[in-house]
Amino acid sequence: MNKLFDSYWALRITALVLALLLFFYAKAQMDVGQTSTTNPQMDIITDVPLEAYYDKENLIVSGLPETVDVTIEGPMQIVLKTKLAKDFTVFVDLNQLLIGEHRVEIKHENFSDKLDVSIDPKVLDIVIEEKVTEEVKVEPELNNQMIAEGYELVGMSAEPSTVLVTGAKSIIDSISYVKATINGEDEINESFKKEATVKVLDNNLNKLDVLIEPATVDISIDVRPYSKEIPIVLRQKGKPKDGVVISSLVAQTKQVEVFGPKSVIDPLTRLEVEFDISDIDESGTYKVKVPLPNGAFKQSPETIEVQAQVIKTATEPEADSDAEEEPVEETKPANSPVSNSKPSSDKSPVKNSKPNSDTKTDSGSESPQPEAGEPKVEEPAPQEEKQAEEEEIPVEEEKTLQ
Repeated sequence: MNKLFDSYWALRITALVLALLLFFYAKAQMDVGQTSTTNPQMDIITDVPLEAYYDKENLIVSGLPETVDVTIEGPMQIVLKTKLAKDFTVFVDLNQLLIGEHRVEIKHENFSDKLDVSIDPKVLDIVIEEKVTEEVKVEPELNNQMIAEGYELVGMSAEPSTVLVTGAKSIIDSISYVKATINGEDEINESFKKEATVKVLDNNLNKLDVLIEPATVDISIDVRPYSKEIPIVLRQKGKPKDGVVISSLVAQTKQVEVFGPKSVIDPLTRLEVEFDISDIDESGTYKVKVPLPNGAFKQSPETIEVQAQVIKTATEPEADSDAEEEPVEETKPANSPVSNSKPSSDKSPVKNSKPNSDTKTDSGSESPQPEAGEPKVEEPAPQEEKQAEEEEIPVEEEKTLQ
C-alpha cells in the first residue's frame, strides 16, 4: 500500500479523480440555485390608478373606474421589484374616439418583458359626452325632529345660495335636488350657522357623479319659541255695587300670543279672562292680568286693558215715603192771569176730568163751570205746587164766578 502512494503516477490519478468529483458537485449546486430563481412567481397589485387620455376641457367620460387590479407573473426578483417600485402605468387612450358609446381595452406600459401582465377588468364600456356646467340653487335641509319641544323652525338659508355643477349633459339633465343637510345636532333651541356638504341627487334620491363648486356651503338655521295667537273672551265676576249698572265691557286687546309646546298651544281656541265688577263704580279703563294656560311657557301681553261703561241709578225711596211725582205743566189760556189756587187735600195729581156740579169750594160756593173755549184746569197737589214754584212752572188761575 505504501508502495502505491510512493508511485508518482498513482498520486496524479488520485488528484485528478478528486478534482473531477469537486467540479461536478459545484456544478450541480449552481444548477439547483439557477433553477430555483427561474421558477415563475405570481402576485396581484390592487387599487392601481387608471389613467384616461382625452379632452378633459370639453368632454366627460362615464364608465371609467378610478382603479383596477393588476396581476403579474414572472421571476420572483422581478415580481418583487415591480410591486415595490410601481413605476408602471395602466391607461386607456380615448383621444381618437367620438362622442357616444364605446368599448375600450385597458393598456399598460413600463412592465418588464419577463413578466406576464393581466388587468381586471380587461375592457370597459364607456360613454363620451359633452361637458356641461350649470348653476343650481342649494336647498338647505334639516330634520324637524331635531328641533326642541316648544320651539319651531322659522327659516333656513344657504350662503352661497347657488353652486356650479359640472358633468355630462345627460347627468345634468337628470338633476332633481341639490341639498345641503345639517347633521349631528339635537334639541335645537337657538339659531346657529353651520357648514354642510352639498349633494346632487336625481329623482330617486341617488347621488350623481358630478363636480360641485363649492363643495360646501354655510347653512343658517333660525328657530324661535313656538307660539299662537289666542282670542280673548271676557267673563264677568262678582256683583256690581248698589246703584251701579255695568253697561258694557270691551277688551282693548283682542288676542294674546301664547308660547309653549305645540301639543299644548294648538288645542287652545280661546282664553277666558275674568273681570271683577264688584269694585267698579265709574266708567274708565282697567288693567286685568291674563291667566297663563297650563303647560305654556309665557304669553304676551301679560295684562290687558278693559274699557268699562258704568251707569249710575238713583237709590229706591223708603217704603213709608210717597213716590216722587212729576209736576204737571198746565197750559195758560189766552188773556188769563196766573194765580195760585188753594191746593187740594188730595196728594195725588188731579186728573184732567170735568168737575162735578156738587163739588164745593173752601168758601162754600160751588165750583164754576169753565166757559166754552177755556181749557180744563187741574189743581196740583201741594208737593206738585211746591215743585212747580221751584221750577217756575206757571199754574193757570182758576176762574171764579162773581
